[in-house]
Amino acid sequence: MVKTQQDYSVEQVEELTRQWVESMVVGLNLCPFAAPVVKDESLRYAVTQASAGEALVEAFLAEVERLVQADEQSLSTTLFIVPTGLEDFYDYLDQLQLFENLLQQAGLEGVLQLASFHPGYLFAGVAEDDLSHWSNRAPWPTFHIIREAEMSRALAHYSHPEQIPERNIQRLRALGREALIERFPPFADYC
Repeated sequence: MVKTQQDYSVEQVEELTRQWVESMVVGLNLCPFAAPVVKDESLRYAVTQASAGEALVEAFLAEVERLVQADEQSLSTTLFIVPTGLEDFYDYLDQLQLFENLLQQAGLEGVLQLASFHPGYLFAGVAEDDLSHWSNRAPWPTFHIIREAEMSRALAHYSHPEQIPERNIQRLRALGREALIERFPPFADYC
């Protein structure tokens, strides 16, 4: 079950997301590029109280503008967290498509890209209970706004980046459901 804003304060949503990043994303090295931005505190956790429609679009665009205007050292990347309104995974995917279209319309294609995380994340064509989905599962619906230039520089210094997803899937399957829940107990609520 997806937790909602009604269950947690904005501060609690942010804190639980930080714990997920530290224990899962960095702790399991699911994203080999995450540790430096966590360490230097240039990862922004932006929790919105908007849940749909124009308010959600405006909140997203404000975060995009903040990222574009900031220097990379002080603000490298943003997790845009939407605790209410996108509990249904397919509604979330529709919103992801809208946000990607907005970036393109704003002339930011090639400048920014989005990575997607959701408590009920499902890869198409994969059994629902497969642990591969957990590589993209987060406590709340989250859109990761990434600077493409920064990602390109990081990828240039990483051998075989195309192997990261398969390596993550193997790691998650090897750990198993119980070990993953032990590492990040909130997974028990929605996985």
